[in-house]
Order: sequence, then C-alpha cells, then structure tokens
Amino acid sequence: QQQQQQQHQQLQQHNYNHNISQKNILDCMKMASNVTEAPVKAGLSYTEPLTQTPSEKMLKAGQVMRTVVLTKAGHLIRDRKYHLRTFRRCFVGTEVVDWLIQQNPQLVHCRQQAVGMWQALLEENVIAHVSREFEFKDKYLFYRFSEDDQGIGSMPSSADRKQCEEELQDTIQILAQIGPDALMRMILRKPSQVRTPDDLEVIYEELLHIKALSHLSTMVKRELASVILFQSHQQAGTVLFNQGDEGKSWYIILKGAVNVVIHGKGVVCTLHEGDDFGKLALVNDAPRAASIILREENCHFLRVDKDDFNRILRDVEANTVRLKEHGQDVLVLEKIPIKMRTAGTEDSTHIQYRYSIMAGLPDKMLEYLLETRIEGKLDTGGDTFLEDFLLTHPVFMPVSKLCQSLIYHYKSNEHSSSGVHKQGDTYTIANKQRVVMFVYQWSLLAQDDFKEDPVVIHFLGDLRALLHSDVMQMGMLKTELETIDQITATARMMDRPELHKKQSRKLSVAGTIAITIRRSDEKDRRVAIKSSDEHIFKVFSPDHTYTTLRLSLNTSAIVICKQATEKLSMNNVGEMCVVELKSTGEKVLFHDDDVSLTSLLSVNGRLFVCPRDQLDILEPLPEQQGPKVSTAAALEMMSSRELAYQITLFDSEYFSCINETELIYQVFGRHHFGKITANLDLFLRRFNEVQFWVVSEMCLTNNINKRVTLLRKFIKVAQYCKEFQNLNSFFAIVMGLSNIAVSRLYLTWEKLPNKFRKQYNLYEQMMDPSRNHRVYRLSVSKMDPPIIPFMPLLMKDMTFTHDGNKTYFDGLVNFEKMTMIASVIRHIQRCRSRPFSMEPPPVMKNVHDVRTYVRNLRVIDNQRLLTQQSHKIEQRRS
Repeated sequence: QQQQQQQHQQLQQHNYNHNISQKNILDCMKMASNVTEAPVKAGLSYTEPLTQTPSEKMLKAGQVMRTVVLTKAGHLIRDRKYHLRTFRRCFVGTEVVDWLIQQNPQLVHCRQQAVGMWQALLEENVIAHVSREFEFKDKYLFYRFSEDDQGIGSMPSSADRKQCEEELQDTIQILAQIGPDALMRMILRKPSQVRTPDDLEVIYEELLHIKALSHLSTMVKRELASVILFQSHQQAGTVLFNQGDEGKSWYIILKGAVNVVIHGKGVVCTLHEGDDFGKLALVNDAPRAASIILREENCHFLRVDKDDFNRILRDVEANTVRLKEHGQDVLVLEKIPIKMRTAGTEDSTHIQYRYSIMAGLPDKMLEYLLETRIEGKLDTGGDTFLEDFLLTHPVFMPVSKLCQSLIYHYKSNEHSSSGVHKQGDTYTIANKQRVVMFVYQWSLLAQDDFKEDPVVIHFLGDLRALLHSDVMQMGMLKTELETIDQITATARMMDRPELHKKQSRKLSVAGTIAITIRRSDEKDRRVAIKSSDEHIFKVFSPDHTYTTLRLSLNTSAIVICKQATEKLSMNNVGEMCVVELKSTGEKVLFHDDDVSLTSLLSVNGRLFVCPRDQLDILEPLPEQQGPKVSTAAALEMMSSRELAYQITLFDSEYFSCINETELIYQVFGRHHFGKITANLDLFLRRFNEVQFWVVSEMCLTNNINKRVTLLRKFIKVAQYCKEFQNLNSFFAIVMGLSNIAVSRLYLTWEKLPNKFRKQYNLYEQMMDPSRNHRVYRLSVSKMDPPIIPFMPLLMKDMTFTHDGNKTYFDGLVNFEKMTMIASVIRHIQRCRSRPFSMEPPPVMKNVHDVRTYVRNLRVIDNQRLLTQQSHKIEQRRS
C-alpha cells in the first residue's frame, strides 16, 4: 500500500511539473478566480465547425502560427490545470490575442480584429476549444491547435521554424483579410437573445451592402440584425425545401448559388450571391411555389424565420406615422432611436426617439425639417436628416424652388393686423431664425457651389432685405442679419470679376481638356472646372482633317456641330452629327443638347463631325492607336516611391476638384439637370488611363528580363500608392496587371521573385469583389483621412442604389433613397476632410521629369491591340 501511495504521489508531481511550474499553476488558478466564465465551460451550443475538412490554405496558416508561437513564445502553449483537471498543450484566448497584435500592430489594429483572425482558424477546425465550443473569445478560455488536440503534435524542426518565421507576415495578412467574414459568421451563429450591441452593429453594417435588402428602411435593417440567422450546407444537390412545403423562412444567399425548380418545368432560374427567395410564401401565408436545390458546394445563407418576419412587419407598421392633407399622404414618418449625449457629461449617452422622414412632398419635408431639426445644436446624435436633405435636394427640389420656399416660410407667420400677441411674436421670430439657420448650414455644406450660384446670390439679397426690414420694425433679429451679411459678403467676393474670369483650358496631347491650369498667383495648381470655362479642342472630319474650336464647356453639341461644319466647309453634305470615335472604332453619338463633350471622351477618343449616312466609314486616327515603343528605360531611371508620390499628388488635385453634386448629376442623368460633371469625368478617366498605362508598358517591352524588372516596378509603385492611401491608382495598377494581356505572360510571371508574387497575390485578394468588396471596405474603414478612394466602386454604389430604388412612389419623394445616396457622398467628404500633406521622397535630379511623365501618360486603350501585342512577345503555351 505504501508503495502504491508513493507511485500515486510521483504521478501527481509529474503532472504538476510537466511543462508548467507550480507558480504558473497558482497564477492560472488566481486568474480563473477573477473571471465569471469558466475556461472549459460549454457555453453556446455551436455543435459543429463550418467545414469538416480544413482547406489547404487554412491548414498552412495554422501550421505557421503554431510553429512561430512555439519558437518565439513557447510558454503560451503548455499544460494547464483548472479545477484539478489538466488540459494538455493548450493556450489561452487573451494571451494569443495579445501575441498576434504584437506581431504586426500596423495590420492588426484592435483586439476584435485579432479575435476574427483566430475565429477563422477555429471555424475550419485548425484550432479547437477544449470543450468543443465554436466561438473564439478574448477571455481566459483554453484552445488547442488540431495537432495537439489529436495528440500528434511535435516540436518543429529548425528548418520548419525558419520557413514559418519567414511566412508569418504573409499568413497574418491572409488571416486579416478573411477574419472579418469569420467574425461575422460567428456573430450570426449566436442565438438572437445573446447578441451584444456591438454584435448588432456589425450585422447591421453587413446588411447595408446586401442587394436584396437595399429597398428596406434603416429601422427594418436594424430590426433584422437582431433576428437574422446563419445557415450553411456543404453538399451540392441538397434540397433546401420542396414545392408545396409550408413557408417557414426567408433566405438570402451569402455565398454560392441555388436552382429554382418547378414541377413540370424543371430549373426555371438560378439565384446567386445577394439574391433572396422564400419571402412570397411568408407574405401570402401560402405553400412554397418552387423547390430550392443547392447548385454549388459550401453554400452560406442568411435566414429570417416566419415569426420574426411577421413581428418586424407589425413593428414597422406600429412605428410608421402618415400625415395627410385633403385625404392624401404628404409625409410618411418612422420612429427611430437616436443616441444623444447626456447634458453635463462627456461620455454618457441616452436614447431619444425622433421621427425620421421615409417619404414626403418636397415642401412638406422642408417644413418638417425647419420645425424639428433646426435647433442650433451641433450634436444631432447621429441624425443626418438636415445634411441628407441639403446634399440631395437637387434631385427633388431645384435651387430656385428651394429659395422660393424658404422666402415663403420666412413670411408665412407674419400677421397683417397691428395688434399681435406676444406668443405670436415669439413663434414668428423663432420661425425666421430657423430659416436663417438653415441658410447658414446650407452655405457651410455647399461651399463655393452655393456662393457662385446667381439664383442663390439673388435669394440672399431678398432675404437680407426682409431681415433688414424686420430689424428696423421690431428691433430684433440683429444677429441673424449679421449672419446673412457675412454669407452675402463672401458670395459677392466670389463673384468679383477678377476672381471669376473664364479659364482657358489648353489643348492636351489627346486634344481634350488640358491637365494643368496656370494662373499668375498659383503656378501649376489645378482648379475646378466650371461650366463657363472656355476650352480649346480639335474636331475632326471623316478624311481626318480638323479644325480647332474655342468654346465654353456648357456649349451644346448642336452648336459645336454647326461651328465645326462651317469651319470645315461641310455645309452641303447632308444632316450632320457629332460623334466620339474610340480607338477601337466604336462610335458614340451625342444628342443635340449634350454639353461638356470633351470631358466625356474615352482615353484616346476623338470628336468627329460627319453626315449621319457616313458614320460607318469613320476610321480612327493613327495617333489614337497609342505609342509603339515602351518607356521602360525611362521608368527604370525613376524611383518607384517618387512615381507613386507624383501620381498621388496629381490624383489628389483631380479628387479635390470634384463637387459632390456632380455625383448626383452623373447617377441621375446630366440631361435632367443641364449641368456638367467635367471634374468627375476626368477623375474617372484618369483611372482608366493609369490602368491602360500599366498594360501598354508591359506589352510594349519585348525583352523578358526588362519585362520582369518592369513588373517588379509596377508592384512597388502599387505598394507606395497604398501607403500614400491613394487607393484609386492602387486599384488601377493592380487591375492593369490582372488584365488578360498581362496575366497571360506566363514566362514573365514565372521569373518574378517569390516575394513580389506573394505581395501581388495579397493585392489581388484586396480586389476581391465578393460580399460587395468587403475586404476593400474594411481596409478603408481603418484608414484616417486624407484618402483617395476607389472611385469606380463609389459610383457603382450610387448607381446600385438609384437603379434598385424608386425616386418617387405614390407622388412622394422616397427619402430613404436620398439617405443612402447621401451616405456615399459623406464618405467622399470624410476622405478629403484633411488636406493631402504627404512627406515627399528624398529630392532627386529627375523630379521634374517624373512629374511631367506622370501628367502626360501615353497609352494604348484598345484591348484587341494589347492582346495581339501580348501574343507577339510571348507565344501561347502548347
């Protein structure tokens, strides 16, 4: 018996000393006593991982992470004891979150991001919770790598250690990109009742970018965030439900595709990511009208169950108020919670309910805004109604109509009788003050666009006259008069002839609007293009002769046609038209009332006038085919950082010139407003120019070694553009390298060093369009301004919102749509809320040459020619 007791004591002592000291055990026990959740307690019943077999990429990531942890921080993985039970070879959630942040603080910005990265490993079973809980938590909970969990883990060799240390940063970048999606799936797998406010905000942000939900109000999306669930299926061919089944849920496809099958007809259509199905059966309380069968493996869905669906519909109806006049709806309001700062405190907030406009008549929306939102307070608690109205009013209330309505509201409460009650006086004065405050907020938001509009200047004069009269009669409103005087003085200063001279835009290489504007006071600084500015441009005839015209940008196509026809002596050759002829031979016919034609041209496009019956014989000019020789030798002499710096400087000039209203005119149609969008047009064309520049240079470089050098150069330039937060040119360069004419150059890519290849692969992942460019959007959200955003994606967002939502329904303005449009404009305002002040690279002798080169790129924009040239320099692989 004594011998057995001794053996038992030795075994216990061995367990206590195995890879962990007695002191560490006591520390662990003390830590465990300070947390409310046991490290091995089974919490939420997440019963299985998303995939039974981890992908090769995630297995590799897990191997790298385990090896580096064992090499650099071996004490993190050890035997741990809790409640007299020993858990072999495990690590603690909080400790590895700390460790991961320390490895790359620039990339891993916060603890939540690190949690998402570990969650990505956990949901594929690369790591596991010791009690099989499938949520990674930043708490004192125990986890193991799969090798250790299966008891087959071993210490890595020195060669493995060295290799994994080299691959650590690449692995962290991969996990940082997929971590947010894993975090989202983890939150969606939680039961509704245990989701935290932060969880709901994460889900809400995701719902904003789902096509099937774009038409729903903000309130409905927030309600959905609390009840929407995650569902996944591994096998293609799985039947989600059958025709005739009871409708129990509404589904939205998050990943994958499904077939819609009807008895007797077979597959009638296929639904993809962002589409929804199953809602009709819930709305009508009817059986399923079709069967849904998975088309692909590993499909992910969002699901809303019937009870939650019906409750949300009831709540929305209960929180909706309709104001009527003469039996017709004039305003539709929705009750929403707003976070307000508690008086006398800095951090404390409280919830206050307000009514937000969903739809309404323009005049009634303005009236409601003046009565409820003009309070003279800066803290609106996140209520953006005033800002949304001012940003989007050109869509539903032109400037002239808005000015008339403001004058009407200023006068609306005046009394004709001499005896006026004091209460009436107070209300009337408050109403006038609100109108002045609205005009002040308008002037701050619209800036130069407000102060240069002749209709606004005339309105300010009328409003000042009314205020002056009231001050003289009542002796009140003096402060408001001073406010209008300040605004008017600024507007008059902007309207001085010497500051408002027409700019003459010089002829560029392409025969369109010149890139740089020189003024006596500001040399080589780009200024915003205005409709009254004159520009010099060429107009060609079918025989390639041309004439040069000098006209303002707001000159219509019919006037250009008439003047060019006269100067080219083509008066008696039939009905004439103005057309853009692209380098590909494609023709774009302009309407008679189109304006700012030169800003609408493609990169190598040219303006032609010709008889309508001769359109088919038009041939591109030789110069439109672009350069014949690469500039690789010149590029080799330029610093990659200097190139990126000059590109970013030039892009920032373009970006700063864009007026926010140009985005609205572009999306809703310039012809509806009679306005130009030249600044936005040129910035969008610059993206295409940079993209084709990359493709042209690669395809015109015949020597493979020089081509590899050039490929490395472009990847470096993209890297520096990303560092300078010039995401527009970063994407242009990466998309240029992914163009088929470049991506097919297999011999060139094979010679590219592995380091650059990995770097380019990471850039390609940032371009991933899945989940509505989620990777890119998350990257931008972590950046501080100034930023030059990926402009084509922002235009896509606005177009998606415009096409997917009616502007009017039942005669009312759909203000929910205006709010979504305004949110994109606010993003642009945030991106340029600070001036660009980048630290320039070390001064080099050829800085002027780099600057000139960047501002005068010559490219081939004909994809057919680029592909042909690509096949010349590298034959197709057999």
